[in-house]
Amino acid sequence: MTPTLEQVISVVCSTGGLSALDPDDDIFAKGFSSVAALQLLLELEAAFAVAIPDDAFMKRRTARGLAALVESLKGRHTA
Repeated sequence: MTPTLEQVISVVCSTGGLSALDPDDDIFAKGFSSVAALQLLLELEAAFAVAIPDDAFMKRRTARGLAALVESLKGRHTA
């Protein structure tokens, strides 16, 4: 497991009040509402210093998908 994936899982669990999360679990199946997902988006942006497009975020429903998205955005200007 990569450090990014581990950190994403930690943020997802913290934000969603989950005790554990498999990298391939669908976060919405784990109980995330749209409001909780928005909070998660903000938490991930802060944790990784990236700007995550809403549409890209909504297509990634697992920690593994979110970690890949974060990795692809690292180093880009966040204006």
